[in-house]
Amino acid sequence: MTDTFVVVGGDAAGMSAASKAKRDDPELEVVVFEKGEWVSYGACGLPYYVKGEIQSLEDLVSVTPEEFREERDIDLRTGHEVVGIDPDEKTVTAESEDGTVEQSYDSLLLATGAAATEPPVDGTDLEGVYTLGSMSDGKELREYVARAREEETFQQPDRGIACQYLEDCTGPVAVVGGGYVGIEMAEALAANGFEVHLFQRGERLLPTFGEATSEAVADHLREQDVRLYLGSEVEGLEGDGAVEAVVAADERIGVEMALLGTGVRPRTELAEEAGIELGETGAIATDPYRETSVDDVYAAGDCAEAIHTVTGEPAYVPLALTANRHGRAVGQTVAGQPTTGGAIAGTAAIKAFDVEAARAGILDHEEAREAGFDPVSETIDANSRAGYYPEDGTVTVTLTADRDTGRVLGASLVSEYGEGAVHRSHAAVAALHEGAAVEDLENYDLAYAPPFNTTWDPILVAAKVLSGQLR
Repeated sequence: MTDTFVVVGGDAAGMSAASKAKRDDPELEVVVFEKGEWVSYGACGLPYYVKGEIQSLEDLVSVTPEEFREERDIDLRTGHEVVGIDPDEKTVTAESEDGTVEQSYDSLLLATGAAATEPPVDGTDLEGVYTLGSMSDGKELREYVARAREEETFQQPDRGIACQYLEDCTGPVAVVGGGYVGIEMAEALAANGFEVHLFQRGERLLPTFGEATSEAVADHLREQDVRLYLGSEVEGLEGDGAVEAVVAADERIGVEMALLGTGVRPRTELAEEAGIELGETGAIATDPYRETSVDDVYAAGDCAEAIHTVTGEPAYVPLALTANRHGRAVGQTVAGQPTTGGAIAGTAAIKAFDVEAARAGILDHEEAREAGFDPVSETIDANSRAGYYPEDGTVTVTLTADRDTGRVLGASLVSEYGEGAVHRSHAAVAALHEGAAVEDLENYDLAYAPPFNTTWDPILVAAKVLSGQLR
């Protein structure tokens, strides 16, 4: 009889697994349950859709449901929410508008993703309070921006001119959280004329990116007239039915809208109810092949842990490439070729107005010491191109290594947009995956030409400086 591979969740991990399994084993029956209407979409593009750079939600969709069904022969059932798993009987139960269905499986993948978290304060249920965790969230925010622009005579503010000084301007809004979503949405809203107030509980934006990068991004946001409230924990949202103000650190700031970008949590409810073990991070624990504590049940993507390449320990870093890689690996495994999908380095990048930044590995010294290392860091500034080449810029690199072994532990880079901080980070990522020492990285044979970098690429300069300190 034909085996059945059931997938719960139709985004990056789920559809990568379904597509790969079907491609490798065309005889395999592949069934995907997705509770929403959208599948295989780029959630990371939602801030740019809200901003207006991307015109249609459909532009964020990689493969349509019809293409999965007709061209890839996958039994994709949108509008079906899986509400239960019976590992003993090897069945899942799903509900839709048409009723309840029970589906048997030989292999099962949980790709339930992550949900946006909300701060534990009053007022998050007020009208005008948004999160950005799904396509429908993006649609609602885009509609809000359009309404605000229609209701007021709108004039696009010039860079460097605060919205409050314009005669024609949309109203003040709050962004709660200084991570990826918070910063990207601050840009999206500011670009549409809003006066943006950004609240961050900690003292730094992007805390995992290291101090130099965090400060560079914060300084640039201020230059763009985003009002920062660092070390300012939001105590509540106030309003009569709709949000009217944010209360934080004894201040009450009037706003017309609030965007909550305070992080995500893994969706693990189905797994827990089925008796599947969670890891110390709170996400679903798996072995290197993404199999959970229950036989023939796998987990991948934003609901699951992964092994960190620096520490060798489980970590929870919900990012798109990890979901795609590990979903694809599960598809290969289910089709008969066991595949791990590899470790993660926590590699990430962000654009903030005219600045770009990237990070990988471990930069926080306390975290490094907890992992058994003796960390040492160096931060350098270097030219992005040959000094005689027009439009030369600056790249700031922070490199962290273990004092005893010289092993590269982490890197963070920041530059003006287009000056290469993100692409230069790839050399550091390679060093992390190889377990390379700083002196190894110092001798990487990176490409050079005046339009692209200096003879000594900034990542090599950082390695030279840190290697000298270690010696």
